[in-house]
Formats: sequence, structure tokens, C-alpha cells
Amino acid sequence: MDDPVHRQMRTAATALLNALAGPERELAARPFDADADRRWIEYRPRPRPGACIADLDRTARKAAHRLLATALSPHAYAQAMGIIALEEVLDRQEDWRRRRHSDDYWVAVFGDPDRDDHWSWRFEGHHLSVTMTVLGDQVFPTPVFLGANPATVSYAGRPVSRPLAPEEDLARELLDAIGPVGRAAAIVSDRAPDDLRSGTSPVAPARIEPLGLRAAGLGPSARAMLDQLVALYLDRLPAELAAREALRVADGDLHFAWQGPTLARQRHYYRIQGDDLLIEYDNTSEDGNHPHTVLRRPRSDFGDDVLATHRATHPH
Repeated sequence: MDDPVHRQMRTAATALLNALAGPERELAARPFDADADRRWIEYRPRPRPGACIADLDRTARKAAHRLLATALSPHAYAQAMGIIALEEVLDRQEDWRRRRHSDDYWVAVFGDPDRDDHWSWRFEGHHLSVTMTVLGDQVFPTPVFLGANPATVSYAGRPVSRPLAPEEDLARELLDAIGPVGRAAAIVSDRAPDDLRSGTSPVAPARIEPLGLRAAGLGPSARAMLDQLVALYLDRLPAELAAREALRVADGDLHFAWQGPTLARQRHYYRIQGDDLLIEYDNTSEDGNHPHTVLRRPRSDFGDDVLATHRATHPH
């Protein structure tokens, strides 16, 4: 039987650090109390804490990818690899002007995974940010961000690459399932925001107004479709973590909101809010061909709520 996820992460993070030496080790291995660096999400091509994959040798690169794989289900790991590969596609599309590179991703480990009770790690670059926080045998698995540019690469009207297709298609199926009355409640604006409402803030908003359509008012088929959409985001995580996160959602009061037109290839946005749950999707650049998606826990991103209690009861 597979090891529990927290143990897989400890093993993989320790293997990564052991594969690093010199400047790369100093960049990747950071103290857990470096809060500004640890509580961080940045999905744009910007400087970021950590060691760059491009500067690692073959062994260390593989160790970094194996660490990332401990946080994602097989299909989400495939999405992540497709997103990374799109950097080369986008660089060509932009006539190589911005020198994008599929190795321009960064990894950081906060604390000592081999000895510390609490520690965390992050794998991040353009359109990919995955942060996992570990406290004992518990893993706090948010935020998880996946984006794509271009969203779709087509040939003769058929998609060749579309890594975030389910995130858009299931939401459109939900719009169809809720019917005209439901859509009137769910569509809170005919204009989409410019980006995710949570953006790159280390603290996600607990409540975004207007809330949109309340899940409790949905019929059985529409509610099942909403549950499927929530499960899509939770199932980015390994089965063990996804099951635990699903239990936290099960009894919550969910709301679904849409902003912008409902036609394909136009700027649009949706979100799902619940108790300590925020799922956001925006496709508001490049004429609706550039999505951002994120799974967040406003109270417990980066393990904040549990770590606060832990520090209060276990002074260091």
C-alpha cells in the first residue's frame, strides 16, 4: 500500500534537498518562519523565492518533479505538465521576444522535512503555483493555481491542446442545468473582472459579494452538476487529500456566481464559495483564450488556522 501523502512529501522533499548543493541548496532551503516567502502565490512571470529548475542538474530536476507529483492526482499532474510545456508554445506565439522557457519554474522548501513537525514546500512558475503545508501527519493543500495560455491550440477547428477544458466545460453544463431562473440568480454581472478576485494575495477573501445562486435552491440534477464541478477542483489533489477536503465541503452552504457573457470565446468568470472554500475561474484575456483557476481555503491557506492554534499551544 502507498505511504500516506504526508510521508510521501517528506521523503520527496528530503530527496530534493539532498540532491542540491551550493547556491541552489541555499535558494531552495528556507526557514519556515520566513512568512513573506512561505505565504506566497504568484502566477505571473515574476521573480520569486526558491531555486530555478533551469539551474538544477538532471537528478535534482527529477526530484523536484517527483515532489510536485506528491501533491497532485495523475490527471492534475498531466495538466501541470501541459501548462509548463505551453511556455514554449507561448514563446513562439510571441515571436520569442520574452524568452519564456519551460524550465522557468521554481521550487522552495520551508523548514526541514526530515526533522521538523511543521514545514512546507512550493512549486511555482508562470500559470502554476502549488503550495503544501505539513503539520505532523496533516497536509494543508492550498492554494493550488493552474492557468493556461493559450487555453486552446486548434487544428482545423479541432483542439490539439486544451489542458483546462473540464474547468470550463463543466461550468457551462452547470449553467445549462440550472435553467433560466437559476441563471438569472447566478449571473451577477454582464462584465467579467480583469483577473481572479483573490489574485496573488496571501489572504483570500472569505466572502465575495454578490454571492450569486445558492446551492440549497437547486434541483437534484443541477446540484449534482455543481457537486461535480467542486469535485473537479478537489480532485486535483491525491485521493487521500481530496477525500478529506470533500468532507469539509459536504455540509457547507455553497454559492455559484458567473460574470460576463455565457458564449464561448468571450471574457467570462465564475466562482464557487462556501465555508472556508473559494474556487475561482477567469478567462478574461486574449479574447477568452487565457484562463486562470485556483482552489483556496480563505481561513486555512498555508495552514494558517491550524498553525496559529499550534503556535499558541506549543511555544517555540
